[in-house]
Amino acid sequence: MARTKGLLAVLLVAAAAGTVAAILVGRDRPALAAGARLSVYFVRGEQVAPVKRPGSTVRSAVRQLIKGPTRAERRQGFRTYLTGGTRLLGVRVAHGITTVNLNERFATGHDTGTLLARLAELVRTVTGVQGTRKVQLLVNGAKAAARFPGVSTGKPISFRDLQTPNVPVPEPPPYRLPPPDPAVKAMQQRLIQLGYMIRGDDDGQFGPATQNALLGFQKWERLPRTGLRDPQTTSRLATATRPRPVSRGGPGRRAEVLLDRQVTLLIENNVVMRAISVSSGKPATPTPPGNYRVYAKIQRWWSTPFREWLPWALPFVGGIAFHEFPDVPAYPASHGCVRQAFSVARWTYAFASVGMPVKVIAAS
Repeated sequence: MARTKGLLAVLLVAAAAGTVAAILVGRDRPALAAGARLSVYFVRGEQVAPVKRPGSTVRSAVRQLIKGPTRAERRQGFRTYLTGGTRLLGVRVAHGITTVNLNERFATGHDTGTLLARLAELVRTVTGVQGTRKVQLLVNGAKAAARFPGVSTGKPISFRDLQTPNVPVPEPPPYRLPPPDPAVKAMQQRLIQLGYMIRGDDDGQFGPATQNALLGFQKWERLPRTGLRDPQTTSRLATATRPRPVSRGGPGRRAEVLLDRQVTLLIENNVVMRAISVSSGKPATPTPPGNYRVYAKIQRWWSTPFREWLPWALPFVGGIAFHEFPDVPAYPASHGCVRQAFSVARWTYAFASVGMPVKVIAAS
């Protein structure tokens, strides 16, 4: 009898110890066992976008965020702006406000876009989990005031705070165009004939629209990307033919984004209606090749992670879209989107419709 009681006592102690260990070590394990899943938000182009991860608590959500996107998700354009070495130091959830304590690595750096993007990833990932409405960020146990440009993180913030614009919509700068020139007018008429400008653009004045059209022509013809009426460009204009689609498609309107040329072809019934110079995703945040469709038309789109306007937006996958932007260099420079100049973005917006196919092609 004494031996039986002793054995029973040992089993009870072991069971209790196992229960305590489960509580201390595996706080998220009941959720995992039940197959619970939550959304973790990474940056995809100019917006945050969700991927599914196991878990049901803020702690598990932040840990999954720190792990970053998988290799397959990266191929699809998902990126994280959290730096390596970021660690979760603690979490407290009370009355809809979640306090997340991270180490100094989370707030390291001076690049405004990077800092704002990682803040957006964190706040959007935590919002809604365990009833979270607002997030109070701590860095090494202290409030992180004045660490993220344009955002006051000294108090709890909501994702809506990041969605609220804090800068005006950019407007085209005023231009002083030169007087009309017959040679420029003849060049514009040739660019209209080839599909780089549209009827009515031949005013004889060399301005941004003409320069953008010349740049698109140079990119398509694989000439030096000067945007100027240089001798080589003038010579090629005389013999060039209208661009043709790279791929075969069905009837109706569609778009091809040629990453190697940095040109977008706007196509109707397999005829190129216009060829436009663009700037796609830079090497660190490339525009993913693939077949997509325009899923919305948004005249004034706001980039939540980078807090900048993206007018005349045509998103076609996640936060990746055609949109107007003040800076459209001759090379890939965006976060994954397809930037267009002021002179062409509205035309593309009018040309497109929701559901229009978009094919992103790596090599043409």
